[in-house]
Amino acid sequence: MKRHIMKGRGATLTIEGRFESRTREAFEDGWASEPLPPFRTTVTVEKAKSVIQHQDSPDLPFSQSLNAYRGCEHGCIYCYARPSHAYLGLSPGLDFETKLFAKPDASELLRHELGRKNYRCEVLALGTNTDPYQPIEREWKITRNVLALLEETSHPVSIVTKSALIERDIDLLSELAGKNLVQVHISVTTLNPELARKMEPRASSPARRLEAMKRLNEAKIPCGVLAAPIIPFLTDSELEAILCEARKAGAGSAGYALLRLPHELKALFSDWLKTHYPMKADHVMNRLRQMREGRENDPEYGARMRGKGIFADLLEQRFALAAKKLGFNDGPVFLDKTLFRPPGRQMNLF
Repeated sequence: MKRHIMKGRGATLTIEGRFESRTREAFEDGWASEPLPPFRTTVTVEKAKSVIQHQDSPDLPFSQSLNAYRGCEHGCIYCYARPSHAYLGLSPGLDFETKLFAKPDASELLRHELGRKNYRCEVLALGTNTDPYQPIEREWKITRNVLALLEETSHPVSIVTKSALIERDIDLLSELAGKNLVQVHISVTTLNPELARKMEPRASSPARRLEAMKRLNEAKIPCGVLAAPIIPFLTDSELEAILCEARKAGAGSAGYALLRLPHELKALFSDWLKTHYPMKADHVMNRLRQMREGRENDPEYGARMRGKGIFADLLEQRFALAAKKLGFNDGPVFLDKTLFRPPGRQMNLF
């Protein structure tokens, strides 16, 4: 492992993926005072054969998703998708936020998949692994092209993002919302801008996310809030305040999730804590273990998003009480699946 502390980047380690046969160790070679070259963001075109991913996890409110990008320039240190870069022979650390992959033909592949005779319309989730509105979306516009196809075919879609770039697509989202075909959630981890800069360095600021939430709701695009991930001793005290500010911004639905640390993310997050918050590092990790039955991560369905034990129960009670008090989640949200029109096929008149 080799440490890099770079302005505008989240990870403090270039850590090998779990499939690598060799590891590296940092050592003093006399060049420690030499400045490192900046980490440039590179984008490689990925030739995918399909773009819809299917899943049957009971923890998630969707059965199919689409991810336009691999890797994410936001650089959130807590991102549970970081370990997926190991499948590419790349580091879940700095590589995840600097070596990105884009699927520019995603909308055409999706058109083909939606047009299959055996396709069954279900809500398509965007932003389940990496953010569909990360900075490179400004140039690549893959998410916008996908939304245009979904609007054309009247296909329901849910979106999770932490980027104000979503405002660019208010025109398409308004069309979808007018037919009850879209639900947006904006992730707000903290209201503290200093903490946010260290923890999610290239994502929109907390205030800017709340502003985007307000603008979407004013445009009658249903936009809720996700207080996620909740990090003990670092962000958990802000839960009620985040929900309160989101309600002021017009959010009608809310959710939360406890921090998850799968695979290489354990070492990455622990090192980040020791680098930026050394006095809190042990407290954070110990409390996480208490909420994960002694482990740093629990992949068990039903517990991985919430945790177990007294502290997990208290967190759940706090969320439920605050959500009820603020008027969140008055009823379930059901997007319309009956309006879907397969692309390129004439529908029956009778």
